[in-house]
Amino acid sequence: MNNNSQTVLVLAALIMVVASATAQKKGSAKATTNSSTVKTERMTKKEKVVALLKAIETGATEPVGYINPNKYTQHNLAVADGLAGFGALLQALPPNSAKVNTVRAFEDGDFVFTHTEYNFFGPKIGFDIFRFENGLIVEHWDNLQETAKPNPSGHTMIDGPTTSTALNETEANKKLVKQFVEDILVNGKMDKLAGYFHGDNYIQHNPLIPDQLSGLGKALGEWAKQGITMKYDTIHKVLGEGNFVLVVSEGHLAGKLNSFYDLFRVENGKIAEHWDTIELIPAKAEWKNNNGKF
Repeated sequence: MNNNSQTVLVLAALIMVVASATAQKKGSAKATTNSSTVKTERMTKKEKVVALLKAIETGATEPVGYINPNKYTQHNLAVADGLAGFGALLQALPPNSAKVNTVRAFEDGDFVFTHTEYNFFGPKIGFDIFRFENGLIVEHWDNLQETAKPNPSGHTMIDGPTTSTALNETEANKKLVKQFVEDILVNGKMDKLAGYFHGDNYIQHNPLIPDQLSGLGKALGEWAKQGITMKYDTIHKVLGEGNFVLVVSEGHLAGKLNSFYDLFRVENGKIAEHWDTIELIPAKAEWKNNNGKF
């Protein structure tokens, strides 16, 4: 067995042990004041999440402690609930396959959302959302899509600016982007489309759509000719940090129920850039937990 597969199995085994020990409530908790505990307390939520995701690749065991072992609600429908489900998923990984590169990480209150390039049962791009309580992770949502080639404008699903600015404009930007999704993607008020952009300027990272607002319109027109429809039904979450806003929605693509995660970059009060992942929601009979996708 190679080193990478060994470390993944070690991490998975540790998770299973922690979950089992907690469930059985064996032993008594003892307060510790060692340097590791102090370091953990000083870490930001974003730092904890990035470290936890990277541990999927490296097998580092310390980040497991950033999860509340008594309460971890899982919304990835392919993974069983709790720490034990997470451990079982890691054990199923093919040897020497896990790669994790978190490109963007943002924080909104008790939530951290990330944009990550994975090799996780194959190359994927994913958005993850983690909710914290009392400094520990208690809930997780995600949306994964197979990594695609660059779009007609040469942009990948993950490249572009990575650092947020204008933190004092977070709430205004969240309001703007939510209204855009409601007007255009949920309610189809296309007469309002141009008002959300600076002319034709718009950078697009969807693998099938080129840059510019006119490029978006052309792509949607081509889809319509092929009988491919896209309709957002419900917005579930709007999270933001400065000029970056993530909207989590559900709807239908080509008649099938999907989860849409859309990340927008706002510039001077207008939408300037967009990344997304689209994931098919499986039939309920295939779910490995009962928490729902959203």
